Amino acid sequence: MIRNSKLGIAGWLFSAAALLQFTHATAAEESWPAAHPIRMVIPAGAGAGTDIFARLIGTRLGQALKQTIVYDNKPGANGIIGNDSVAKAAADGYTLLFSNASAVAVNPAIQPKLPYQTLKDLVPIAQIGAGGVLLVTTPDVGVGDMKGLVRYLKSNPGKLGYGTWGMGSTGHLSMEALKAKEGLNISHVPYKTMGQVLTDLQGGTLQIAFVDASSPLALIKAGKLVPLGVTGSQRLPALAGVPTMQEQGYRLGADGWYGLFAPVGTPQAVVQRLNSEVNRILAAPDMRPVLEAWNLSRFPIKTPAEFAQTIREDLEQWKEIATTAHVTLE
Repeated sequence: MIRNSKLGIAGWLFSAAALLQFTHATAAEESWPAAHPIRMVIPAGAGAGTDIFARLIGTRLGQALKQTIVYDNKPGANGIIGNDSVAKAAADGYTLLFSNASAVAVNPAIQPKLPYQTLKDLVPIAQIGAGGVLLVTTPDVGVGDMKGLVRYLKSNPGKLGYGTWGMGSTGHLSMEALKAKEGLNISHVPYKTMGQVLTDLQGGTLQIAFVDASSPLALIKAGKLVPLGVTGSQRLPALAGVPTMQEQGYRLGADGWYGLFAPVGTPQAVVQRLNSEVNRILAAPDMRPVLEAWNLSRFPIKTPAEFAQTIREDLEQWKEIATTAHVTLE
């Protein structure tokens, strides 16, 4: 009898603890996001496209949630540093990741030893836009389109390098695919941030680079950079005169995108609320012109599951591109 009594008490205590834990989790979920400000990690430097759109969306998201959003820029390693910090964060809805296709879908295609697993450690919440990235040169190179660049590089093998925002970025893989297709000799110069790329382009130490479609707009409009083409399936709204690379006979890469993520285990109700709010922001008539002015060209409205499927499809496409271009990072 004593033994059974002890077992009964132990069972009761276990049930009570489980109930308390469930009640605490439910209460925390119901109180979200009132407890404290939300931290949004941006795996890019200030002024980069990811940073620009994170703040544009984050401002309205904070208003919708009636909570402050604190931005935390963690650039480096093509987004791996920022992505990893969120993958290892508490799954309570108070740490979010505003990342991009390059950091999310390209990294695992070429780097088998990431410190996290993209779709196992990060929960896709909402896709923000779709579009390509730009290949630009400085005016002194003297070319105005993709065919002109290819001719120049074939005539001047090894003379110039090209910059991107990191090893394994969409710009890196896109140029390596072009090199493989055309037999070009040009070396890769990876940078930590987009700001560094733009600084060196203006300073004359770099003449060719893949850049995001937003941060170099002022330099392009001032004639300090020459846009040669855009990856992806369609032209950019703020640079409608710049043809896609596909239009010029070079099919390079998938459409890029930005996206909102959370650590795995984040309550489903929180994920759904965030998805609904972001999609509402994207659909707002007064928001579209703002986003288009920064060259975000398309606005697919997707559920978290649909966004996850997009990532899986992009991952397979980038794996194929990496294999063709013989790009692997150990």
